[in-house]
Amino acid sequence: MAPAAWILLALTAAMACLGFWATMGGSDRMTAPEQQSDWVRVAEHATWAPRDSCGEVVFDGRMWLLGGWFDSNSIGPRDVWSSADGRDWSEVTAAAGWKHSDLPTTLVHNGRMWFMGGWYAGRLPEASASSEVWSSTDGAQWECVTDNAGWSPRLGAAGVVFQGKMWILGGVERYFFGDESDLRNDVWCSADGKHWELATANAPWAPRAYHAAAAFNGRIWVFGGGNYLPGYLAYNDVWSSADGVHWERATDHAPWAPRIWFSTAVYRDRMWVLGGWSNEPSRNWNDVWHSADGVNWEQLVTPTIWSERHEHSAYVFDDSLWIVGGNAWPLVNDVWRLHLPTDWAPTRGPEGGVPDA
Repeated sequence: MAPAAWILLALTAAMACLGFWATMGGSDRMTAPEQQSDWVRVAEHATWAPRDSCGEVVFDGRMWLLGGWFDSNSIGPRDVWSSADGRDWSEVTAAAGWKHSDLPTTLVHNGRMWFMGGWYAGRLPEASASSEVWSSTDGAQWECVTDNAGWSPRLGAAGVVFQGKMWILGGVERYFFGDESDLRNDVWCSADGKHWELATANAPWAPRAYHAAAAFNGRIWVFGGGNYLPGYLAYNDVWSSADGVHWERATDHAPWAPRIWFSTAVYRDRMWVLGGWSNEPSRNWNDVWHSADGVNWEQLVTPTIWSERHEHSAYVFDDSLWIVGGNAWPLVNDVWRLHLPTDWAPTRGPEGGVPDA
């Protein structure tokens, strides 16, 4: 074939390839793997006011944001918002039936959203904790299933759905005005939200609040937490149980710093610990850690990351991990998304630890 014909053939093939990629999404398709391994800010300012300490659930194909905290000298918000994409949020109600909107425990169980415990009125004279249990199928109408669940009024408790029941683990009975004697390490469970059974009055993990829990690999897991006032406490231990009664310590000191007010999630067959706050010295975190066994942890380091913060909301939704709002000094209302490929795997071996710089 003549050289001119070869050139024409090469140009024709190149144009065909360009046309194919344009049809398929072009460069976006080619750069997708890189984009999928980084945090993307979906919204800089969501419709709802900046806040932290919200309830959060994934329900009926949407992310839900429930109540929260604006400051400690005013009544907290009772609004409910939902979103199908993280960018556009709809206010479902401006005033839900519950009022203890600061640091509640929120779950999804038996086709309903559940809102339990929490704190009301910050440092004001009328401040109180709750042992109420509320449920809803639409986020607008809330039913008080019981105003006394059996467990003592509390906030900052961890919660999971496990073996067909809702579980409440630990927490603190008084927010700003208590002491270490107000911390709890009891474990309760319920199939219907009204009748609660005490699984154990004293789990072997230290009494704590502002910790997190997850249901993973047939066990309940408890991570970190501690106390805020009057004396700061923080742990980085990890415990698990197959029945909520008998507990095993996976590690006394995970490689992430002791902290409170962080988030956890289960995503890509691993447990995740995200952000939070530590004292002495006072600082927020924006680190992201994951583990398949609670013993070996690896930090996920990405080119982009949300700002350091505590009491943000975390979701696993639309095959992605989300971080929403929180207290970054000041409060924020941004929305971030991380989508890892389905074949994603940790970059280090089973020894885990901090990635190389």
